[in-house]
Amino acid sequence: MQNFVLRAFVAEEMSVSKIINMKQYVVIAKDGNDESAMERRMDSRPAHLAGAKALKENGNLVVAGALLDDAGNMRGSVMIMQFESDDAFADWYNNEPYIKGNVWKEIEVKPFRVANV
Repeated sequence: MQNFVLRAFVAEEMSVSKIINMKQYVVIAKDGNDESAMERRMDSRPAHLAGAKALKENGNLVVAGALLDDAGNMRGSVMIMQFESDDAFADWYNNEPYIKGNVWKEIEVKPFRVANV
């Protein structure tokens, strides 16, 4: 299990449904740069996308997408997520296919707050 950096913060109540009282996080993850990196990503991608779809349906995934290099190749991911607790976030983190499949080699997690605009 990889460690993640997480600073405690207090989520403010927001008027947007499914966001009220949830802790929000931005996950910035970079893939490895070895010759097998893209193969690992593609092998883990169906499970990662299925999990992301379930997170979106449950209201835990706000928005996500791939980081691209200058040639348009996927080289990482950014996810804005929200969970009821740090424990719920940790449960997702410890079971994320891109983490378990060693796709993401550098992972930064920061507290985040979606603007209420």
